[in-house]
Amino acid sequence: MAEKLKIIPLGGLNEIGKNMTVYEYGNDMIVVDAGMGFPDDDMYGIDVVIPDFTYLLKNRDRIRGIFITHGHEDHIGSLPYLLRELNVPVYATRMTAGLIKLKLEEHHLLGKTRLITCEPGESVKAGRFGVEFIHVNHSIADAVAFAIKTPMGVCIHTGDFKIDPTPVSGGMIDLARLGQLGKEGVLALLCDSTNVESPGFTKSERSVGASFDALFRGCEERIIIATFASNVDRIQQIISVAAKYGRKVAITGRSMENAIKVSTELGYMNIPAGIMVDLAQIKGLPKNKVCVVTTGSQGESLSAMTRMAFNTHKQIDIQAGDRVIFSASAIPGNENAIGNVINELYRKGAEVVNERNAGLHVSGHACADELKIIHALLKPKFFIPVHGEQRMLKTHAKLAQEMGMDPRNIVVADIGKVIELGRDARVNGTVPAGRVFVDGYGVGDVGAVVLRDRKHLAEDGMIVVVASVSAEDGGLLSGPDIITRGFVYVKESEGLMEELRMVALEALEKSTRSNGRDWNAVKGDIRETLTEYLFKKTKRNPMVLPVIMEV
Repeated sequence: MAEKLKIIPLGGLNEIGKNMTVYEYGNDMIVVDAGMGFPDDDMYGIDVVIPDFTYLLKNRDRIRGIFITHGHEDHIGSLPYLLRELNVPVYATRMTAGLIKLKLEEHHLLGKTRLITCEPGESVKAGRFGVEFIHVNHSIADAVAFAIKTPMGVCIHTGDFKIDPTPVSGGMIDLARLGQLGKEGVLALLCDSTNVESPGFTKSERSVGASFDALFRGCEERIIIATFASNVDRIQQIISVAAKYGRKVAITGRSMENAIKVSTELGYMNIPAGIMVDLAQIKGLPKNKVCVVTTGSQGESLSAMTRMAFNTHKQIDIQAGDRVIFSASAIPGNENAIGNVINELYRKGAEVVNERNAGLHVSGHACADELKIIHALLKPKFFIPVHGEQRMLKTHAKLAQEMGMDPRNIVVADIGKVIELGRDARVNGTVPAGRVFVDGYGVGDVGAVVLRDRKHLAEDGMIVVVASVSAEDGGLLSGPDIITRGFVYVKESEGLMEELRMVALEALEKSTRSNGRDWNAVKGDIRETLTEYLFKKTKRNPMVLPVIMEV
């Protein structure tokens, strides 16, 4: 029987973030991207969310390499967690490799990892796959798409991209190469769906420069700009405008410092001599000679921008009159956090300018008409929309049909589904996939049950019932004592506490009469009785934990 090409998304479908896709043919596998996602509001205590690596670890001997499209967290964030378990080469462009290096150093993995740098236009052999790097435009330097050559044909995996005819650096997306591949024949296209719902074209990154110029021109106050640390072209434009108007630039925020260090070392940024100053030096400069570039455009609680707004930044306090510019759009789910920071800035008397009232941000993702150009150039036999929520994937599938594709050749899949390409495209089976939670140093030790308990504790609090019983005859020696956390303020609810003690005592005595010294059954009865009583009495449902100690 002829081998089939299998494509297995392990992340990035029906969600934004944690992008990861497996390509499999015969005994060979390659992985494209290893991203992370951010936790939802009800994931108490979770730091990041990563894909489930079970399938990769089970097939570790078949993996020929990990290929990374670009250096954003939702494409490189889970690499350190994967490389702890796997020793396979990682292929990336220079800027992407520079950012990956910083991550691996932090996790003490750099010495153990084979990180191989590739240039756009290069091809890499990985088992029976050949992977060609193709230059694309995105909101970070050195982003690429992949032409993945397989015995069945070529698959194009776009990664995140847009078509920018006037990029700040790096030249326009290599449409000529994509067109050439389209002429030669493309088996399957896996394409970014993030902005498919927006008609027209994404604006060029260069358009943001004119908006900055207007905000710097004639401003006599300090200028503080929050933007994404990884958007090197945006930071370059800020530095260029600051230099034009005679302002010194100071940077705050660790990720911003790292990104500038990497991009300067690799020649992706051109910083005029003498323009950068240490944060400590800006106090001695006139207001109209200062520009601060900071992280925190998403209102992250520990970011430099948030610390400035709430007076916890060691070196900068927001002053009345400061012009604070947010050069980023809100990632869905961050609106409240950003709103809190902006309100605090207004309270301090700052002037706040955000992307809604000035052209201060452009997306890094292609809108509908750009996607149509890619479909028209590549003319793929099969199409698999990726990188988007359900509505985006379905809208992208519809766009492909409008471009003349047979709906039977379009697969809107989900993570863990095995897409088989042969004469036709079909979903055939599933592999383990889902979300693994990282909490501190623990990876995967917090599952759905623990999260459910955390949610319960956060919403309803807890009550602990402690009783000591005799090891000889099971008679009650002391208690039951009631301890509460996050339920009610005990000093004001002494009556209720006494009632709970009596109810617990009654339940304990009744249960020991019928269950003897089966303490698990006794604890179950106490829990049930107290839960029922509390709900009737208070309409609340705290977690009840009975503790019985034999003495």
